[in-house]
Amino acid sequence: MLPTGIALSLRADDKPAAGAKAPPDLAKNLIGTWVLVGTPDKVGEVPKAGGRLKFFTGKHWIITQAAPDTGKVIFHHGGTYTLDGDIYAGTIEYANESTAELIKKTHKFKIKVEGDTYTQIAVDGNPFSEVWKRVK
Repeated sequence: MLPTGIALSLRADDKPAAGAKAPPDLAKNLIGTWVLVGTPDKVGEVPKAGGRLKFFTGKHWIITQAAPDTGKVIFHHGGTYTLDGDIYAGTIEYANESTAELIKKTHKFKIKVEGDTYTQIAVDGNPFSEVWKRVK
């Protein structure tokens, strides 16, 4: 359940592109809702309330986090992404005030999905090497 009440809608064009170079299982397994659990060197437990959520639809993504006690959005941003093998490139196309400086930036990661764990390792010097667990 998304604490901020933000609804996502999937569109027909959100399917991975037919010419996408990503391994089919990786592209397919990435789609869904994830909650941040840490970094590759320090993985924690899934938060009992709140948490930072990331959504992938096939070519669009969103990250949002609300304060668990108030429901007020701490930050929210998103955009589009591409996969080239296991290299993910995500471009920030919109953001609220707290992360507006990221608009028009693209970050690249080497990614993997193993079971219900998604790991992204920065390959371009950005600070967002992270580990996420699939929300069930």
